[in-house]
Amino acid sequence: MSTKQFDVEWDDEEKPKETARALSRTEKKVTGELQKNREQETEQRIAAALESARPGLNKVPDPVEPAGDGDLTAEEQERFRLCNDGIDLGNKAWFIQGKALDTVATGRLFRTTVHRLEPDRCYATIEEWAEVEKGISVSQCSKLRAAWEIGEVLSARGYDAVPGQVREIVPVRTVYGLKAAVAVYVLVADTVGAEKVTAARLRETVKMLPGDLQLDEDDDPDVLAKTIKGVLLGEPPAPPVPALPVAVKRAVERRALDLANVLDRGRIPRSEVQLHLMEAFADENDPTVYEAVLARMKQAPKQ
Repeated sequence: MSTKQFDVEWDDEEKPKETARALSRTEKKVTGELQKNREQETEQRIAAALESARPGLNKVPDPVEPAGDGDLTAEEQERFRLCNDGIDLGNKAWFIQGKALDTVATGRLFRTTVHRLEPDRCYATIEEWAEVEKGISVSQCSKLRAAWEIGEVLSARGYDAVPGQVREIVPVRTVYGLKAAVAVYVLVADTVGAEKVTAARLRETVKMLPGDLQLDEDDDPDVLAKTIKGVLLGEPPAPPVPALPVAVKRAVERRALDLANVLDRGRIPRSEVQLHLMEAFADENDPTVYEAVLARMKQAPKQ
């Protein structure tokens, strides 16, 4: 059986070389793209790992009562570990430290930790544990626990509030609630500029609040800030807005939680939800919300 030879003829002696160079360029291009893709994937994995390792308020467990008086459960041990990480953040995010301390205190997560200076017993109080283990004084521990929620909200709003400033509006929160305390800060920031807010200005504003001040704890901090400003300037109060029925409030809270879960976020301020509702209502390209409101108003009894 004969084997037939196939001879390849080139019109130009340079064509094989050009073809080889073209193939080489193609190989280099493919190799370069593969390398680039691998580098991008590596960078993405590194970024994901860093994000997972980065401490944050959402990684600190919420305060709950202890599971019992004995040894920590596996869940409590994990909560304790996360709180230790949060507390060690220190000055990087003082309100995270405050929340972590509050969570440790509320759940008595320190109760099985052997006292560093008295190894024959465990810690009895959060103040004792924080002072010995973390170097946080009793007064500082109490201040951080009282102020962390205010700091969290202010940070979410873009304010760089320091503990000394927030400390001045803690009494407002004690009497009128969290939103009112935030409202005082917002009022001062709007008046003098966010960069010029000081503890002294906040203190003086709090001193000016009348003893008979009436505030609706359900109002948004921006609304409360305007109310407080009107009171301080002696302006007549705006006509009262009809209060939401209790059933509606509960339904709104449930829907807000559902929204936060879908978006994988923490608590969503009512002002943010209202903004999106108003934008959707005014959207001329998508009348869905407008038509839904119109239909409900037609069915509602006339005022």
